[in-house]
Amino acid sequence: LQIVEKAMKGGKARAAFASFIIFCLFGSIVAVIWRGVILVHSGGMSVGAMFQFVLYSVFVGASFGGIAELYAQIQKAIGATERIMEILDEETESIDINFDNKGIYQKVSGEIAFKNVNFNYPTRIETPVLKNISFEAKKGETIAIVGPSGSGKSTLVSLILRFYHPQSGQIIIDGKNSQEYSLTELRNQMAIVPQDVLLFGGSIRENILYGKPDATMDEVMEAAKKANAHLFIENFPEKYEALVGERGVKLSGGQRQRIAIARAVLKNPSILILDEATSSLDSESERLVQEALDKLMVGRTSFVIAHRLSTVRNADKIIVIDKGELVESGSHEELIARNDGLYRSLSKLQFELS
Repeated sequence: LQIVEKAMKGGKARAAFASFIIFCLFGSIVAVIWRGVILVHSGGMSVGAMFQFVLYSVFVGASFGGIAELYAQIQKAIGATERIMEILDEETESIDINFDNKGIYQKVSGEIAFKNVNFNYPTRIETPVLKNISFEAKKGETIAIVGPSGSGKSTLVSLILRFYHPQSGQIIIDGKNSQEYSLTELRNQMAIVPQDVLLFGGSIRENILYGKPDATMDEVMEAAKKANAHLFIENFPEKYEALVGERGVKLSGGQRQRIAIARAVLKNPSILILDEATSSLDSESERLVQEALDKLMVGRTSFVIAHRLSTVRNADKIIVIDKGELVESGSHEELIARNDGLYRSLSKLQFELS
């Protein structure tokens, strides 16, 4: 309602200003014609000179008439400039985008430990998102993160990627605080396959190469085969040079996911993050994507965020987050055996719905 009121107020102001300009425009023309007629009648001016003045008046008036639109454009430009300046004033991450400095000097094995981690978003300091989170992930383990929506699952993996820093506590990677690693080097050893895959408006080959820009074509094809993407790519007339469209609009959801997995395979990360990677797919696409994910997770420390609990039954450890707190931890068999546990409750609810 307040937005509508503000819009109406702004519209009335623009209408009043435009009406004033139009009144001045036609008023000036009428005044010139009236004065010209008097001068022509008294012999002080010729008819041709009067028409010249009328024509000049129209030019000047038309210029004044455009002031309203020009003023609106200036206001839009000022607003856009303010937003651009806000972006430019944002503190940038300490990353190195120089292609020559992409080397990894401290190879991580993937052992990760959260120690009493507390986190609040900078824009909501009064609202705790994660509270005293502590758990360990050994090299090569698959850690499933489950819980109700809004419980803090995606925030937890954002801390692993160092999109944010915890207010207190530590995230230990291979025995060192994660903040002691170079941000570029650390992320070069991580890969994420999100639910909403971001593809660029280039070819399939270029999108897969984003995981490793200097990879050969043979490496790209091998990654696509491991991701169950090679067969559908070969069906395109242009094959790996087929354009995916902006954000991958020319591909289906399952095809986009498999290209994202191929990108992750090509990167060969030590730490893999899967954020609801199969939740929006049909059964056949989910099967193909899940097969590719199972291959990708072998030998890597993997964090899997999932709402479909059937996809995380084989995880080495399942941690249950509720309202920012770690309430349960263990294998599927251990958690399902707890009669009053949240995991058992969520599993039972999904079984009844299905």
